[in-house]
Amino acid sequence: MTKTATKKRNWLSSVICLALIGVLLLLPTGYENAGAGRLASEERVPAHIVSTDDSTIKDTGLVRSGEQSCTVQLLGGSHKGETHRAGNMLNGSFEQDKIYKAGETALVLVSVEDGSVAAVSMIDHYRISGEIWLLLAFFALLIVFAGWTGLRAVLSFILSVLSIWKILVPLSLNGANPILVGALVTTGLIIMIIALVFGFNRITLASCIGAISGLAVTAALGIMSTNAFHIHGAVMSFSESLLYSGYEHLNLTQIFMASIFIGSSGAMMDLSVDIAAAVNEVVTKRPDLSRFEAMMSGMRVGRAAMGTMTTTLLLAYSGSYIALLMVFMAQGTPMINVFNYKYVASEVIHTIVGSFGLVAAAPLTAAASGLLLAKGEQNTTLSQTAMEE
Repeated sequence: MTKTATKKRNWLSSVICLALIGVLLLLPTGYENAGAGRLASEERVPAHIVSTDDSTIKDTGLVRSGEQSCTVQLLGGSHKGETHRAGNMLNGSFEQDKIYKAGETALVLVSVEDGSVAAVSMIDHYRISGEIWLLLAFFALLIVFAGWTGLRAVLSFILSVLSIWKILVPLSLNGANPILVGALVTTGLIIMIIALVFGFNRITLASCIGAISGLAVTAALGIMSTNAFHIHGAVMSFSESLLYSGYEHLNLTQIFMASIFIGSSGAMMDLSVDIAAAVNEVVTKRPDLSRFEAMMSGMRVGRAAMGTMTTTLLLAYSGSYIALLMVFMAQGTPMINVFNYKYVASEVIHTIVGSFGLVAAAPLTAAASGLLLAKGEQNTTLSQTAMEE
């Protein structure tokens, strides 16, 4: 394939991705007015904390209760620039309570009556501007380091976020089967993201075959393991809050099953791309290789990559449970209890089942790459004859 044809295919995938991003940006979720029950006279704006009063806060051991009084200057909304008192109620929970200091920026709820501010309540520290700058710095680093490939990586990142927020989440809330929706969304993202890297060609096809096959294995094993281990979807954070918000019809266990293969799909896609790219490089340098030899080259690359990929999944999933593991050790919890604990069992499923998918994706990608990218025995014989002549 010529460089011109490759560039055209890369541009085609980029244009399609941009079109999809545009469609998703305009696509309504159906939940834009989900908070319509809130008062129309409420505004959520950032505010600068001028001073704080902690005199009414009571400390009882580790527990802090009472109310922190803050003087804030509104930085947005219809009353921008005004200074008001804002209350910050403490409930004795480290997870939920916030303590503010003068000079910080907070997100506040402003209640307006008859054109004037009736009350101001503290919501949380204002983090949006910092998150935006962090995201922009990440995008800039990608583009500076990888050029056009980095720009396509940015597009794939945006497409993934929008696909989850605009398709996966609202459809699941509407009662659609989360396993089916998750599989379709993830499959579509795999095809589009790999196409952004290679364009629409045989390398993309080989990578997609391996990644999607691994995804299917992970989905099947995830469903069987969840049922066999008697795991309920309530092990997911905020899942019960979702039920109590008026969505008691949702099947949390199916959502958990979908999260298993969605969470490991990135690693499978990464492994498949590595193997397909390596086989393509070998075949390009050695066009005389047979399909079997190309497959075996892919197998060797896959074996090397799997050693670190499985550990990657373990570290990714266990990182959020460090505190839980410390509690087990501090309390001297027997290991038989630890591994029977449903939260630990759910992470075992995530890690082991995801690793199964990786093990399945590697040889399937190698086989697909060898069949699609190598010239084969007949073409090899012809090329050798031409070289002899």
